[in-house]
Amino acid sequence: MAKLLYKLGMGTYRRRLPVVLIWLLVLIGSGVGAFTLGGETSNSMSIPGQESTTALERIQEKFGSGETASAKVVVQAPDGQKLPQHVKAITDLVADESALKGVRSATNPLDPAAPSVNRDLDVGYSTVTYDVKPGEVTAEQRAELTKAVDKARAAGLTVEVTGTAMQETPHVGGPTEAIGVVLALVVLALTYGSLVTAGMNLLSAGIGVGIGTLGITIATGFMDLQSTTPILASMLGLAVGIDYALFIINRYRQELRRGSDVGHAVATAVGTAGSAVVTAGLTVVIALVGLAIAGIPFLTQMGVSAAATIVVSVLIAITLVPAVLSLLGRRVLTRKERAAEASEPKDRGVIRGWGGAVTRNRVVALLLSVVALGIVAIPVASMDTTLIQKPPTGSTQERADQILAKGFGEGFNGPIIVLFEGDGAAATATEASKPIEKLSDVAMVTPAQPSQDGKSALVTVIPKSGPDTVETEKLVADLRAELSDVEGGKAYVTGATAVSVDVATSLDKALPIYLAVVVGLALVLLILVFRSLLVPLVGVLGFLLTIGASLGATVAVFQWGWLAGAVNLDSTGPLISLTPILVIGILFGLAMDYQIFLVSRMHEAHHRGAKPIEAITTGFRQAAPVVVAAALIMFSVFAGFVPAGEATVKSIAFALAVGIFVDAFVVRMVLVPAALALLGERAWWLPKFLRWLPELDVEGTALDEIEKKDKQEPVSV
Repeated sequence: MAKLLYKLGMGTYRRRLPVVLIWLLVLIGSGVGAFTLGGETSNSMSIPGQESTTALERIQEKFGSGETASAKVVVQAPDGQKLPQHVKAITDLVADESALKGVRSATNPLDPAAPSVNRDLDVGYSTVTYDVKPGEVTAEQRAELTKAVDKARAAGLTVEVTGTAMQETPHVGGPTEAIGVVLALVVLALTYGSLVTAGMNLLSAGIGVGIGTLGITIATGFMDLQSTTPILASMLGLAVGIDYALFIINRYRQELRRGSDVGHAVATAVGTAGSAVVTAGLTVVIALVGLAIAGIPFLTQMGVSAAATIVVSVLIAITLVPAVLSLLGRRVLTRKERAAEASEPKDRGVIRGWGGAVTRNRVVALLLSVVALGIVAIPVASMDTTLIQKPPTGSTQERADQILAKGFGEGFNGPIIVLFEGDGAAATATEASKPIEKLSDVAMVTPAQPSQDGKSALVTVIPKSGPDTVETEKLVADLRAELSDVEGGKAYVTGATAVSVDVATSLDKALPIYLAVVVGLALVLLILVFRSLLVPLVGVLGFLLTIGASLGATVAVFQWGWLAGAVNLDSTGPLISLTPILVIGILFGLAMDYQIFLVSRMHEAHHRGAKPIEAITTGFRQAAPVVVAAALIMFSVFAGFVPAGEATVKSIAFALAVGIFVDAFVVRMVLVPAALALLGERAWWLPKFLRWLPELDVEGTALDEIEKKDKQEPVSV
């Protein structure tokens, strides 16, 4: 691999202007394609083939009530009064709602034919149905609805709004994300000692993210993509794009300081650091594409989209970055470095001391790191997950939900829908409602609503408990058990809680298989890279501690509420169901990045004849500074998505930020060196029956002969 990438680097150096122009054309073309072909994202999280999803499809077919955006405009009478005393104000509100742009219908809570008021007649709601899917209601339409609500408030009513129509499409590029990028720029500037080089690094990563996210936007014109997909792809693409360019640029600067000319420095950087970048990128791609194992379409789309963005970032790192370096030449060095004679970079005192302290006190370092991470991982044992998201604290949605819960009961905000099919479905539903009413946690069962052909009927079950409680989830299971053998037809249980239960069940079943496949493939790749069994094993075991600490800290903050204010957390509760598997997949790929970048330099030193301890400290001194910078950058990028992040992304970004920090500074820079020091020469042992495996040569040891030959010949420009 090193030889191939060396030749690619030399070719890029010789054709630097065409390479830069090609990437700019790709970026412009992606922008044009996104503008002309892009569509809208979706907030739907369901699994085809599951009972809850099948029921929703059949309901749409039989009742025409598909997945359209709707709002519940909740109306509460003043203290001591009833809603019928405010007929005119409520009638005017419904009329205003019906006249809004994009509204298909609006119900009147006081309609005698279908009233939607509580028993005390002081709380009711109007259902406003739009003609678009959830997430597609525009900001202008939401503003018009708010104006109509304000008019009703002026009449003395308490009016709040909730529902899918009030959901805003998640966006990328808020102020906190910008702060993360600024912090990354500061770290780069301190690492390079040059704003020009730091800016180039950030710009190249930005181009990769731009192409990746614009490509995802184009894809939305041809398929339904989950709204979190572009955010996840941009977050990952930006983080790894900056890091991968950093590794190439850092190696290029090292080669210049050793006296190489620009052409050979570019080619060597691509052949050595580029090999590590390709291998590291491949591990991330394996982890992300492996999410398809779960068999959940929207999760597969997230993984593949993010993986595609990673591929773009890798291609940019080994082509565009070398081309720009070729144009900048020696200007990537500081003035002092350009003026100085060629010399090896000096060891950094802190890093040298760190590496020496870990190897000297390897037993203590290993035990302390394992115990500390084990303690942080303790909250994982009480982790709960759900797809049901609570509205932001202080929002009109939260106030509306509170009024509905007070007026109709806690379970009103999480109704469970039962679909009956078969001849005489309405009669079957009516008969089945009697035992349903006797189930624990059932507050009310609505009368059966038959379809036009009489072969289907709907029953709504209102739980006593809230939608994200264990009791309501248990009720879903109890209903399915009760209705498993309905006479004269078939029953399906659906609704938001049922969908959440089905997704969680699928994820729980898929997670062990996912871990086995992804970890197995990555182990094979690492064995090829390091020609060792124990080094990859240490890396993977360290990753398990990283995952435990990452998810443990996330549970403590998002579920238990510890330090919730520090992350601007609106409300505590179960983690989003996607969080564990996404965090495991992404962190595994990124953790293996650090394993490759750090240990490959140790392996290189050992391959060149250094003793085990000497190889560890030498490789540590060479790679640790850039790993520290890379980890700080990635931490800054992920942390930037936490304070004002969309609910689904917030916990994922937090877990990734914690995981990156723990993995880089505890696992890779304490636990791994300590473990390798304890293993000694055995760390690099490879059984005879595996020595036939091909060598990937990530360290670039095969480049010595090529460099000698190329340095004897003039490099054509």
